[in-house]
Amino acid sequence: MSVLTAINLSQSFGAFDVFRRISVTIPPDGRIGLVGPNGVGKTTLLRILAGVELPQTGEVQLAKGRRIGYLRQEAAQAFAQQDHTVYEEMLTVFGDIREKEAQLRGWEVEMAERGDDEAFFERYSQAQEAFELAGGYRYEVDIKQILTGLGFDDESWQMPLAHLSGGQKTRALLGRLLLEKPDLLILDEPTNHLDVEAIEWLERTLMYWDGALLVVSHDRYFLDKVVNTIWEMSREQVESYRGNYTAYVEQREARWERRGQEFDEFKERMDKELDYIRKNMGRQRTQMAKGKLSRISRELYAYEMWGLAGLQMKSIDIGGVRAYSVDEAAERIGSLRRPKPSNPKIKLDLQADERSGHIVMRANDLEIGYPDAPLFKCDDIELTRQTCAALIGPNGSGKTTFLRTLRGKMPPLAGEIHLGASLDVGYFAQAHDTLNLENRVIDELQRHTAMYDSQARNYLAQYLFRGDDVYKLVKSLSGGERGRLALSILALSGANFLLLDEPTNHLDIPAQEMLQQVLEQFQGTILMVSHDRYLINRLANQIWTLEDGYLHVFEGSYQRYLEAREAAAAEAREAAAVERQEARVVEASTNGTSKRLSKNARRQLEAAIADIETKIGVIEEKMEQLSRELEIAAQEQDFSRIQDATEAYQLAEIELESLLEEWGELAHE
Repeated sequence: MSVLTAINLSQSFGAFDVFRRISVTIPPDGRIGLVGPNGVGKTTLLRILAGVELPQTGEVQLAKGRRIGYLRQEAAQAFAQQDHTVYEEMLTVFGDIREKEAQLRGWEVEMAERGDDEAFFERYSQAQEAFELAGGYRYEVDIKQILTGLGFDDESWQMPLAHLSGGQKTRALLGRLLLEKPDLLILDEPTNHLDVEAIEWLERTLMYWDGALLVVSHDRYFLDKVVNTIWEMSREQVESYRGNYTAYVEQREARWERRGQEFDEFKERMDKELDYIRKNMGRQRTQMAKGKLSRISRELYAYEMWGLAGLQMKSIDIGGVRAYSVDEAAERIGSLRRPKPSNPKIKLDLQADERSGHIVMRANDLEIGYPDAPLFKCDDIELTRQTCAALIGPNGSGKTTFLRTLRGKMPPLAGEIHLGASLDVGYFAQAHDTLNLENRVIDELQRHTAMYDSQARNYLAQYLFRGDDVYKLVKSLSGGERGRLALSILALSGANFLLLDEPTNHLDIPAQEMLQQVLEQFQGTILMVSHDRYLINRLANQIWTLEDGYLHVFEGSYQRYLEAREAAAAEAREAAAVERQEARVVEASTNGTSKRLSKNARRQLEAAIADIETKIGVIEEKMEQLSRELEIAAQEQDFSRIQDATEAYQLAEIELESLLEEWGELAHE
């Protein structure tokens, strides 16, 4: 049974239809990503499904006893008139458990006075078991894990909710929802206020989410990790695709190609039917011709109303619409147009006017920052032609400052930067700070290139500035519109070395896809600062990471970088485990414990420790194998195998934790 069903939802604001007649169903284990261009109504649909907003038409049915948790884009009102601290707010989720805990503590005080009251101790035992099953011994650990995972340090746990920034409130609301564990979790842009480390933590958490999930996100890499179904939304419908975001892109292209073929076949059949009708009207076969005209009238009406989907309907209610005349049918057939993808495309074309030298940039002994605030030092760097390097690191670590230094806007604190021969540098800033905010869109374009108004209008139309849009003031544009304008100017530069500072910020997914395709075909060199892991994964063959005041250069793709990072982390964990083991042995030796044991007892103890160590080795090998199986299953989009391997991995983790605890106790002895 579905956890939620929505039927014929429509929403309008005045005369403007946001969307019409949308029907969707969410199964109990559904993991759905909702995508579509900006302005199509994704957030409005989420608000209706979450019960926050009523639709103009249609209804939403939530299965009995099921709960919805909703993370809105801006959570400023979520904690209105609440004086809790962050940690106290998380505790509110566990009110019932904490009442049981208080009752148990009270009974424990009474125990000394109860003597051998068996009935009392039986009640206590049952209450304690119920408390444990409800998660009573884990809820504080869960709170700590979630707040830490979402980037709240220990000090911020005691901050009053009223003192949090908008982004912090959004993270706090997300934390509370994860602790509440609703049957359907609806998330609107959950990664907006998270750094990469917190996003990766959230991805791991949602991969194991026990319930239905519906998420809107512009983060394509995030969608690849956490969903197994994509809903593509337009104003007329929501179309469903199986698999994650990458699988959706492949299926979408195939679906639109198939629809084009179906349309061609439909149009060809309509032309043949009409030709038959014209030849046989007024002859012996007039009645048959009239029947055909009535049928193609219904089909044309169905296509005009519902597109190709209307032709598949078993019964079409044309609401009393009369059959068309031959001339009217001919006119309607002639006006049929091949269906186009619902998402408008930016026609971006980046061409380098001149080929650069082989060495694009060299840097030696470099230090970046300000005289009173140095930011980081660097590995020696060599960037060659047609390389794409991605510079990643925490906010405030100096990424944009590095780009400013490369552009000659500020000197390095130490070391040298040498740019290669025949370089023409193009720069795209996330703040779009090269735009004159007081200009109109068309004036701003013409400030960078000589174009007649008609040429400028045609050019801007490729970037979705149509009609009166070209006369808008730049300062009145949205972030996404400014991004499109900046890209249109960059495309005219003819640069062969692109410096891109968060190029996909504020772009919806269709615009991100188009930019990605163009950059993949670009014949020059790219250095990009970006949090867009999907773009980095597709483009970069060098990863420059900023960590702890140092820039490290990794030669290879983003996927290889992640694998190397995980291998290094595993090695560090193993080294730490060895260090802990050695420390325990030293402690035991210092305390003289081993000396007090008899030789026989010591041999038994050593044998027991060796046995546990063997078991630990077997479990660790099993977990490595399961980890590989998970990776293969994820690549093959086999969600049944993913679930099985995940459950097995979690059980192995529990067993390993128990063995390590037992080993620690024996080692201490």
